[in-house]
Amino acid sequence: MADAFKAAGNKAFAAKDFTEAVEQFSKAIEAEPSNHVLYSNRSGAYASLKDYTHALEDAEKTTELKPDWSKGWSRKGGALHGQGDLVEAMDAFEEALKLDASNAQAKSGKDSVQRAIDAEAKGAGGDPMGGLGNMFNDPQMIPKLAKNPKTSGLLADPSFMNKLQNLRNNPSSMGQELGDPRMLQVMSVLLGIDMSMGDPGSMGDKAAGGKVEEEEGEDVPMPDARPSSRPPPKRELTPEPEPEDEEAAAKKKAKAEADEEKRLGTEQYKKRQFDSAITHYDKAWSLHHDITYLTNKSAAQFEKADYESAIATCKEAITEGREMLADFKIIAKAFGRIGSAYEKLGDLPNAIDNYQRSLTEHRTPDTLNKLRAAEKAKLTAEKDAYINPSEAEKARELGNAKFKDADWPAAVDAYSEMTKRAPTDPRGYSNRAACLIKLLTFPAAVSDCDAALALDPTFIRAYLRKAQAYFAMREYSRCMDVCAEASTQDKDGKNAREISQQEQKALQAQFQSQEGESEEETMKRIQRDPEIVGMLQDPVMQSILQQAKSDPKALQDHMKDPRVA
Repeated sequence: MADAFKAAGNKAFAAKDFTEAVEQFSKAIEAEPSNHVLYSNRSGAYASLKDYTHALEDAEKTTELKPDWSKGWSRKGGALHGQGDLVEAMDAFEEALKLDASNAQAKSGKDSVQRAIDAEAKGAGGDPMGGLGNMFNDPQMIPKLAKNPKTSGLLADPSFMNKLQNLRNNPSSMGQELGDPRMLQVMSVLLGIDMSMGDPGSMGDKAAGGKVEEEEGEDVPMPDARPSSRPPPKRELTPEPEPEDEEAAAKKKAKAEADEEKRLGTEQYKKRQFDSAITHYDKAWSLHHDITYLTNKSAAQFEKADYESAIATCKEAITEGREMLADFKIIAKAFGRIGSAYEKLGDLPNAIDNYQRSLTEHRTPDTLNKLRAAEKAKLTAEKDAYINPSEAEKARELGNAKFKDADWPAAVDAYSEMTKRAPTDPRGYSNRAACLIKLLTFPAAVSDCDAALALDPTFIRAYLRKAQAYFAMREYSRCMDVCAEASTQDKDGKNAREISQQEQKALQAQFQSQEGESEEETMKRIQRDPEIVGMLQDPVMQSILQQAKSDPKALQDHMKDPRVA
């Protein structure tokens, strides 16, 4: 992560987008706060923005982290120069040269500070331009300008000659006259340098060859803090990149070696040589810390059924990954693998917990499906673990006792316990339905009867209780249908009398409820009965009823058809 941000910062610096460079180097520092090169790079970016206060803070942090690094002191010298503290800047550059006498940046910075000190000393005598105004008092000025083809033509301009004369008499007016680009040509000839080389503030970039190499450990160039009072002599510059930091180079080499070990480990993994793969992943981790090496290792341990080791490795990957701000997707994968390992070990609560943690980091369909399957398996396992026939019988007996005592709620609780202890015994549901009828909770009673009949379709007592519930709900048609179904299941006729009594009772109640009702009330009742409504919506039945309106005898003929009757 830090390397990627640093590379982006170097790229932005090379493009002279110093604000973006500061932002990228700051992100890199958040990821790797102990890397002195990152503070050095950001110091250079701040200096390029002329923000010498922050540049100095980062430079001091650089020297604090690595006091024996010459470049850090060069950064400090440049920032101090920018703030105008020439004495401290000189001390910093001298410290840099003590550590590395070949540090070209420190040499250049020291020379620049020395020139500034000399200029200040001369400026104290009254020349605000630091002595540059004296060049116009040179007796050989006019001959020099006349000999040079760049300036010889300027001498024919009377107004320009007046400016030169004015500068000779009043050197302090030089700042006003520098707005004339011809003056730069004159100064270039008189000083013997090329004044077209640009803003001295960009010298740090030129000294680095005008670009920043984007290799690891590369330190961005430091611009001169302030324009020197006297431009340096013209010299040829070679675009040589700064030497790569030794620590960064070693880190890059270790990363390459670790990736090679990872590749070898993956090859062994595909061949199902898991022990060999684990050895390669361990070596990769020892060379360079990247948590993908650990997650790959845990995959090999998982495949060889060493689930405890896979869990431990994934936990290590998560801990290390948090510290190095690793990709949340890799963290999520580690949590998911821990969940799978716990599931293999039969520890469903821990499996569910880690699946949920994985989804918190990164939501994927695969992990979500694993979580749902684990939750379902846990619920089934809990139900299976609770099954106990002897305890179910105790609960049934308790329910019977409570029923006889007319303690219906307590009886419901006892029969509910029975259904949990013996979920395949239909008596628990049927008995609970009887209690619910007493409590006037008829729909729930019907549901319990349906559950009992699903377990045993020949359980007549469940049919009778369902019929009682429908009767109490004044669903007389349904009550009679249930009685008819019960008669079909009563093969030996032991319950025929009770079934018939319930059926007759429902039929009588239906006739009484319909007696004396108006045609409008009849239509409303029909519309409330979904079975009758369904029949009336049948195209065949609609045709029969339409025919019966004109020929009542035809209805009698249709009723002889068993499919219609």
